[in-house]
Amino acid sequence: MRRLGYFIAAFGLCLGSAQDVSAAALQVTPVSLQVPAPGATATMQLTNEGEFPLAAQIRVFRWTQENGAERLEPTATVAASPPAANLAPGAKYTIRVIRLDPTPVLGEENYRVVVDELPDPGHVRHGTINIVLRYSIPLFFTSPGAAPPHVAWSAGKQYNRLALFASNEGDRHLRVSNLKVRDKGGATVNFGEGLAGYVLGRSSNRFLSKSQTKGFGSGSATIKADSDLGHFDASAPINK
Repeated sequence: MRRLGYFIAAFGLCLGSAQDVSAAALQVTPVSLQVPAPGATATMQLTNEGEFPLAAQIRVFRWTQENGAERLEPTATVAASPPAANLAPGAKYTIRVIRLDPTPVLGEENYRVVVDELPDPGHVRHGTINIVLRYSIPLFFTSPGAAPPHVAWSAGKQYNRLALFASNEGDRHLRVSNLKVRDKGGATVNFGEGLAGYVLGRSSNRFLSKSQTKGFGSGSATIKADSDLGHFDASAPINK
């Protein structure tokens, strides 16, 4: 399996002429799971906030990054129990996520728990769009001796857009949000409010601006962002 995105993603299933929108029913908490060793289990809660019963599928994938690309691969190391659930309206359901590998965690292991609400065409009113959800929840198993994130940054242009490269020499991930970059000439790029993405341990990632960018032709850029460790400032040399 290739990419499932950094964040909670919603997609619409259009049935009939669109005159109204039927609210998505499935809610999942929490939105991130962190399990320090020797722990091997985490729990999630599914809630049906709709007026009809719903079915959900739960799967776990190994999550890696390499040269700015993300990959999700099937794994037998971690499993969801149960892998599927049926929820009545207003019902809550607890899912356990279990690391099955008996060997100790080295550094940090990264996974995504993917929860899909399964559409039921029989419960769609005529003239509505039925919204079903896919949640992609980050899951980290971390050893006590895991080195904190240590990220080196650089910047450059790709397709006339600003590309920000991050290489993490630490074991632990860095969660990046509210990311803003400015060059010495005053050109500024805002990567959006909220979550920009993750830089996994011993991995590299790329952040690409949404629109074409002026400036950033030489010198260095200044980075301002928030992380799960607090606010940080960094400098990024600009590669031509």
